[in-house]
Amino acid sequence: MRAFIRQLGVTGTIMVTAVAAVVINLVVYAIGTLVGGTFDFVNNNEPMHIGTLLITAFTAIPLLVGLALTAFLGRWWDWVYPTAAIIVVLAAIGTIFIMTIPVDLDTTSTITLAAAHVVVAIVGAWSVIQLRSLSQRRSSWK
Repeated sequence: MRAFIRQLGVTGTIMVTAVAAVVINLVVYAIGTLVGGTFDFVNNNEPMHIGTLLITAFTAIPLLVGLALTAFLGRWWDWVYPTAAIIVVLAAIGTIFIMTIPVDLDTTSTITLAAAHVVVAIVGAWSVIQLRSLSQRRSSWK
């Protein structure tokens, strides 16, 4: 696995992480739909639906931005990596309580979306560890 990550490099690792998280979360979403989740709610008297596009965007965008920022800042400060690993977990889990639970979703949809947040936490933290490994390898070349 380490050889594969080294071949991917920083950009490849970030991209593969985002794609993997999206694929996993779309599978989680499909399972949630199959077991009866509707992903429908009302916001300001407007009916809303959480669909695959929103799942994709809310998975990929934070990971791409956060991991790119981590890799960029990590070039100068090594403390960025452990900090980013903590932030990705806290942000992903914290937004369950900010974005998912307060919304008037059915129980299946709530559990499914919470699971998607956990996927982002796990995959994001794993990716930060891989980026740090790549950074240490680069710094050993100096």
